[in-house]
Amino acid sequence: MTETLQAKALTFRPLYLQVKESLVRRLINGSWQPGQLIPSEMELARELGVSQGTVRKALDTMTAENLLIRRQGRGTFVAEPEEGRLLFQFFRLVQDNGGRSFPSSRILRSGPEKANRQEMETLGLVRDATVWRIERIRMFGKEPLLVETITLPAARFPGFDTIEEIPNNVYRLYSQRWGITIGAASEKLKATGADLRDARHLGCRPGMPLLHISRVAFDLEQNPVELRVSRCLTEKTHYRSELR
Repeated sequence: MTETLQAKALTFRPLYLQVKESLVRRLINGSWQPGQLIPSEMELARELGVSQGTVRKALDTMTAENLLIRRQGRGTFVAEPEEGRLLFQFFRLVQDNGGRSFPSSRILRSGPEKANRQEMETLGLVRDATVWRIERIRMFGKEPLLVETITLPAARFPGFDTIEEIPNNVYRLYSQRWGITIGAASEKLKATGADLRDARHLGCRPGMPLLHISRVAFDLEQNPVELRVSRCLTEKTHYRSELR
């Protein structure tokens, strides 16, 4: 950078947040890739023309947001979506017996379709836009846990239909294939009853109480990139949210 961040700073914005935004931009444009070791605090401070303490505060914020991972004695790395603790950042269902595991998946169908009204409004799409729609069952062991529908804007995910096998961890796929990192999500929860399709896939009776979760996932620029609707059995599980 030819100018220091101080020269560009808006007086009402904390400098560490400006440093953070500059570093997040490197994730967005692909300068820093998932799993990559980033420069030291001292190197970044020298490059950006700020104090090492300011860089440390920016990196601490990014670490708290699960964008970076600190490894003792090794340095700071760009987080990968398959990191153990990151897998549960957006998966909140926990077994009632205290066990916590990441569910496996079985694809029911996937392909291009025209966006419906909810998808257009939620993902900011134009009328008749094409989306990729994936339907799958997720399981704890051999027991079905939920049936979900994932909707992606086709324009943001070109060539999705050429993927031979959709992996269980799709957020990792988004990052590796299209450079799209999921940085935040918003969820709405409500109680509902199983319809005939739910009952068939989840092995429950029609009318069985389910937890309906509608999630919108956002990239690092706060653009909505995924709509996910899950209908979950809760006989042996519960939704867990930790408030701080």
